[in-house]
Amino acid sequence: MAASGGGDPLDAKPGEAQFAQRIDPTRDKLTPEQLHFMRQVQLAQWQKALPQRRTRNIVTGLGFGALALAIYGYTFYSVSQERFLDELEEEAKAARARALARASGS
Repeated sequence: MAASGGGDPLDAKPGEAQFAQRIDPTRDKLTPEQLHFMRQVQLAQWQKALPQRRTRNIVTGLGFGALALAIYGYTFYSVSQERFLDELEEEAKAARARALARASGS
């Protein structure tokens, strides 16, 4: 089945570029040489895109790792802040108790 605009390469007008035809290997009967050539082209395309894919995967992994470390760090920070606030609250209670004791002792 040809893609729209594909047309037959023999029908191409002079001076115009020919378009590649999209084929379905399951429907069209292809020779073993054509199938082998298709596999070689697919492998070449895959190898060409591999470095970009590898770089993107590394950047994505580093991003997720940084996000996990940020969440982990924030959790430790917030827990330490809670302890700090608890200590302040205990000191405030002790100060109120001392003030109350002074007021009732006077």
